[in-house]
Amino acid sequence: MPHMTAFARNQWYVAAYAHEVGRELLGRTILGEPLVFYRTEEDGTPVALHDRCVHRRFPLSESPTRLDGDRIVCGYHGFTYDTTGTCVYVPGQKRIPRTARVASYPVVEQDALIWVWIGDPALADPQAIPRARHLDSPGWVTVRGMEPIDCDYGLLVDNLLDLSHETYLHGGYIGTPEVAETPITTEVDEGAGIVRVSRHMDDAECPPFYARSTGIEGRITRWQDIEYHAPCLYLLHSRIAPVGVLPEPDGSDPNGFHTEITYAITPSADGKVYDFWMVSRDWATDDEEVTEFLRGNNHTVVMQDVDALNLLQKTLDAEPAGYQELSINIDTGGLAARRILARLVEEGQKPMEKVQ
Repeated sequence: MPHMTAFARNQWYVAAYAHEVGRELLGRTILGEPLVFYRTEEDGTPVALHDRCVHRRFPLSESPTRLDGDRIVCGYHGFTYDTTGTCVYVPGQKRIPRTARVASYPVVEQDALIWVWIGDPALADPQAIPRARHLDSPGWVTVRGMEPIDCDYGLLVDNLLDLSHETYLHGGYIGTPEVAETPITTEVDEGAGIVRVSRHMDDAECPPFYARSTGIEGRITRWQDIEYHAPCLYLLHSRIAPVGVLPEPDGSDPNGFHTEITYAITPSADGKVYDFWMVSRDWATDDEEVTEFLRGNNHTVVMQDVDALNLLQKTLDAEPAGYQELSINIDTGGLAARRILARLVEEGQKPMEKVQ
């Protein structure tokens, strides 16, 4: 793996959960760009501006006066910006310098997520954002969180596309011996930038994460079907059921427990990534105890990944140049993802063709 995965700029990234963006200013750094987010007063539309005042670079998100209507007043000298990033007031003079503006970024709110586009705004197509409808669909309950990790975002992509590590890193939570022992199938759609990795276990131990939340006793069939939409969205369609309980011939599955595990992998800066994690379920949706168990249990699992990836990044930083990695079959999905990410980066760096 190259030491640092470059950023694909002309792509959509999750910057926040919808509930995080409101009338209080929220600062986030995405692909090395400091951004400030808020919602307009009238219709609650999310806004994203560059988070540095043009005057003396004061972070707008730290402005104690916050918002004046839909305008941000810089907390240092009072430079004031509208929702397009245009400066509409400077202290002590009527004339506003022509260069007094900050960048504004395309933003889309979809599936309880706030997506932002850092690249060329002319290329920002909201239709290209992958869906995760379960995050705000009726009949689904979601627990969620976000952990910053001090590692290259490519390491988190690797981690999530190879679930065999569950057996070792997450034993006692979601890992059982069968996860590492079961071969995977991998499908890659290079054009669409989608990697699918499937692991179907016909007869597996039920890990505590599911045994305690579903009440299943004994062994299970366990299906893990991953869909990674490069660069940002990762969907893990999980099905568990008591051994021998198979879906109906029409594909419906009334006796299985379906869990959608969603990650948004958003590079913050070089060697830093935001790990947005969500666990959605369509069973025991009224049971607050199950909700809290899954929240706490999954947070523990995520923190095991955070600690491992922080350590791995430090280790890689200390490696001499030219060290050799060994890859095996379990790495097929991760290697495909690296290829796709490299292509997206390269495409984003090509000069745009001039339109006649």
